[in-house]
Amino acid sequence: EWDNNREAISQSAANVIDQLKKMTVFQKSEDVQVSEELLDRTYQWHQSTFDSSKGGFGGAPKFPRPVSFNFLLRYHRRMNQAEALEMSALTLRKMAGGIHDHIGGGFHRYSTDARWFLPHFEKMLYDQAQLAIAYLDVHQISGDPLFEQVARGIFQYVLRDMTGANGGFYSAEDADSSISHEDPDEHVEGAFYVWEHQELLEILGEDASLFNAYYGVRERGNVAEDPFGEFTGKNHLSIVLTAQQVAEQLGRLPDEVEAVLEPGRRLLLESRSRKPRPGLDDKILTDWNGLMISALARGYQVLQEKEYLEAAEKAATLVAEQLYDEESGVLKRRLRGGEAAIDGLIGDYAFFVQGLLDLYESSLEGAWLLLAMDLTEIQNRLFWDADNGGFFTTSGEDPSILVRMKNDYDGAEPSANSVAVLNLLRLSQMSGNQEWAHMAERTLQAFQGRLRASPPSMPQMMVALDFYLDKPKQILIAGDKDSPDTQAILREVHKRFLPSKIVVLADGGAVQERLAPGLEILETLSRLDSKATAYICENYVCQLPTNEVAVVARLLDQ
Repeated sequence: EWDNNREAISQSAANVIDQLKKMTVFQKSEDVQVSEELLDRTYQWHQSTFDSSKGGFGGAPKFPRPVSFNFLLRYHRRMNQAEALEMSALTLRKMAGGIHDHIGGGFHRYSTDARWFLPHFEKMLYDQAQLAIAYLDVHQISGDPLFEQVARGIFQYVLRDMTGANGGFYSAEDADSSISHEDPDEHVEGAFYVWEHQELLEILGEDASLFNAYYGVRERGNVAEDPFGEFTGKNHLSIVLTAQQVAEQLGRLPDEVEAVLEPGRRLLLESRSRKPRPGLDDKILTDWNGLMISALARGYQVLQEKEYLEAAEKAATLVAEQLYDEESGVLKRRLRGGEAAIDGLIGDYAFFVQGLLDLYESSLEGAWLLLAMDLTEIQNRLFWDADNGGFFTTSGEDPSILVRMKNDYDGAEPSANSVAVLNLLRLSQMSGNQEWAHMAERTLQAFQGRLRASPPSMPQMMVALDFYLDKPKQILIAGDKDSPDTQAILREVHKRFLPSKIVVLADGGAVQERLAPGLEILETLSRLDSKATAYICENYVCQLPTNEVAVVARLLDQ
């Protein structure tokens, strides 16, 4: 065909490439106004597809899609819309009952059914990172300890099983594993996670009846829909009753039920550790590590666990030292066996910058903010579409890539464009750099058509839009990073769910010097009575400065 019809085939190929190029050009009119109406439409879609009895949006299979919680919780804050919080909390509760690993912590990939009961057992780093943040956010808003407990379990799992000696986070664990050490070649889905009834009786002893009632264990197995016969006689632990219901059913006290659950989980974790583990994907990916750095930074902010901050800093240091070449300005995408490979895509830059910003606001360590600013400048140079706004996925430096596409779907992971917009908005508030604010605005305008045609396809872009439409609180602290009075103010800030805010430390150091040209206000900040002092501002118009934590709390709550 090629020998006989080269011209027609070449023309056809050129037409296809031309059509693909047109697909990358979005609405670029700067007259278009992005408005709160888009937030309302996104909320209405979630409301109309919500499964009010089982949680989640739509039918089986059900995926977590944490970007929906990010949007809904901000919509709740903006509109005081209780139902947005209730949809998130119910879904997260149902997920925690079913596709959650009750023994080792963390979440499986998705639910094969509509009730979040039987998962596909794969575990992905990006799910752990994003879901940890969702559970932390709902805990922060509601105070419910269940959400804190689940978030802590995610962090325990990642730090125990998904973290390398170098501090980087591994990518995934397989769904399948060997049935036994004696027969390593026979792999079965979920083999590591499911239990036979007799097995549980032997491990748990006299506590088994309470434990098994709580987790829905049956003598012949509890997996009814099993087309491939993988779970015959097996039990997947899923919370089916409350401690109160178990107590009533078995004629015991609720406290007796609660007393056996945690020791029982520890015994099963110890027993399970002797089984063949699922395969481990030990690649360290820059973008997914960025997501996990964000999650651990948020974990430290909300729960004040120093271990989380230290783990986030160790991972960020690894990426900065082994995946980023400061001289060439190139961020690499993958680290494995000590080898850094593949030039980073837009997601590697955007997700890692987001992690660095969250790390800076957790620790006030200026090096993280400076690196975030440097990488943002490189990102903008490599990926920015100066003609139409938005960011290309690839840099354009590889001649074999004929068409530079733009990722605009917030699915299991957020799109890099959505994350990049929010980064630019945060950084423009932190630095006074109006060019970055303008780039964020142009990107929102560039995706306007997609946002209007299909609001549910971009909930994370709606998170960025929510920040853009807000008057973010600028929390400026004049003080020393590690001093107790600075840390007391910072802890007070992080007690609250305040997504539309930035935190900047004015300590006279390198960060202040870098920010000073665009943020002259930093030069005017002083410490009252030589103590760390907070300035709570909007549009750099500040309330009276204070070094009293109770006054900081009152100003933040206004």
